[in-house]
Amino acid sequence: MRIAIIAAASLAPLAAFAWEPLDGEGIAAALTDRTFVYENGARQKFHASGRTLYDAGRESWGFWEVLDDLYCSRWPPADGVACYRVEAEGARIRFIGEGGDVTVGGPE
Repeated sequence: MRIAIIAAASLAPLAAFAWEPLDGEGIAAALTDRTFVYENGARQKFHASGRTLYDAGRESWGFWEVLDDLYCSRWPPADGVACYRVEAEGARIRFIGEGGDVTVGGPE
């Protein structure tokens, strides 16, 4: 006769985060005066003044604002504005473009 003893350890539940959509107020709170590092290694600082600095080995200054619960940016010399839905998962954020493109970043 074989007796098998199985010891079970109690595991503390792990906090699981899910991507949550942010409204305009949430977007402003998540981004203002913060710097995020993206999966490609680039960094972006969102100044309260509405200026933003994107650095992927070369600095690029633009403008950002929240319009109709979307993050919108403009990068001179181009005149166009690109807007994105924003979601948060813990301290991470992701921007989702109109075409479904996704950019994920976390705090610096």
